[in-house]
Amino acid sequence: MYQYRNVLVRMRQGDSDRDIARSKTMGRKKLAQVREIASERGWLAPEFPLPDDGVLSTLFERREALPVSCISTLEPWRDQITKWHAAGIQGTTIHATLVRNHGFTGSYSSMYRFLGQLVSLQQPDVPLRLTFKPGEAVQVDFGAGPLITDVYTGEIFKTWFFVMTLCWSRHQYAEFVRDQTVATWLGCHRRAFESFSGVPSRVIIDNAKCAITKACVYEPDVQRAYAECAEGYAFKIDPCPPRDPQKKGIVEAGVKYIKGSFLPLREFRDLDDANRQLQAWVMNEAGNRIHGTTREAPLKRFAEVEKSLLNALPSVPPELASWAKVKVHRDAHVQYETNHYSVPFRLIGCDLWLKATGTMVTLYREHEAVASHVRLTGKGLRDTVTDHMPPEAQAWQMQDTQWCLKSALQIGPACHAMVHAMFGDHVLIKMRAVQGVLRLKQKYGAARLEAACQRANHYGTPGYKVVKIILEKGLDQLAPLAAFDALATTYTQGGRFCRDTQTILQ
Repeated sequence: MYQYRNVLVRMRQGDSDRDIARSKTMGRKKLAQVREIASERGWLAPEFPLPDDGVLSTLFERREALPVSCISTLEPWRDQITKWHAAGIQGTTIHATLVRNHGFTGSYSSMYRFLGQLVSLQQPDVPLRLTFKPGEAVQVDFGAGPLITDVYTGEIFKTWFFVMTLCWSRHQYAEFVRDQTVATWLGCHRRAFESFSGVPSRVIIDNAKCAITKACVYEPDVQRAYAECAEGYAFKIDPCPPRDPQKKGIVEAGVKYIKGSFLPLREFRDLDDANRQLQAWVMNEAGNRIHGTTREAPLKRFAEVEKSLLNALPSVPPELASWAKVKVHRDAHVQYETNHYSVPFRLIGCDLWLKATGTMVTLYREHEAVASHVRLTGKGLRDTVTDHMPPEAQAWQMQDTQWCLKSALQIGPACHAMVHAMFGDHVLIKMRAVQGVLRLKQKYGAARLEAACQRANHYGTPGYKVVKIILEKGLDQLAPLAAFDALATTYTQGGRFCRDTQTILQ
């Protein structure tokens, strides 16, 4: 319509059709038609105003010729083609299927036009840009970091970087970590809040296992440890729907910004050095750049407006603990991060809740604490509380070498000499044999056991089997052996072949 109006103005000024056509605005044939219509309606007279665009469009708008047939040859299969197209099947495949199974004789061009019509009839997916108030929300995500070679130890390890971005100011906190465990997730939150000197009202996250145990659009299950962290810092968790990262596009852009602007062409001596460089970059280059969306420096917006609107940090920081459901093994221990911790033996086979802080591990049966341990820092370690074991196991653990010697001395000097000789074996550890000898006291009494040990020592055959046969056959009740007392004294004072000078001279 602008061209028609321009042509009418030049005609009113007295320009000929040849002059107007020479400017390549419109052909002479079309100009003749426009001049004829304008003359009939008096538009060429200077005293009359030009018509508006609506009137011009009714007279000069191009009318498209209707096709001979508006009905596609694929119309009989519209419903089926619509289902296949919605399922993501290619147009060439749909066309080949119709030719092969339904006798369709048309070309693929008709299929191409038909699919174009289907696309045009669909309602466009228009995203809604989310807006946030100062201090209202942050978005959190992990990004894949570089492989770092520790120059001091030579260790090569994979890293990730944690990013928390304030939605209004775009100021962010970033940190390199070595894993994505619950403890790391919670620790990064604490350090981020302390960096901001405040807590936002809402934390928008994806469905990472360290935060969400079951992803769901409507009712996701939150990790118990993360729920306690949210209660302690007084913020609410807002998980994105599964497979919909656009809901946290602000932090997604922050992750890409770190990957594109910070990571390339940098070298790190170790993890601490990487974090020092990252923090300096965030507070200088990244924080003072003009952001592409807000058109202001994120650090300036944060310092001047958003920082004062964040919720205050709690006076006492909440305890950050990881929770895990564990099962008690048959040895009365549970496993957590490759280490084992004992619980009372009566709970074997039960499912317990394990709460792990930085220093302690506590086990709960429902709401009752049943065991506490100092957290082990190594791998493959075992912490066993003696009282957690059954009485038999406690007795076995207590019956060490010193206990056996003490118990034998209470029975008598001959028994003590025999136990001492059995422990002096150069080949076998005769702990079970010694315990078996001492256990014969329960059946035969201390006096008979002492007499049996005297007889076994006299013949130079100290051992469990010999003492047992002596007691079973009653040989300990025979007449005392000659020079028995001197022999027993010899065993008691130092050994089988050790005698003083007086004994040798006799």
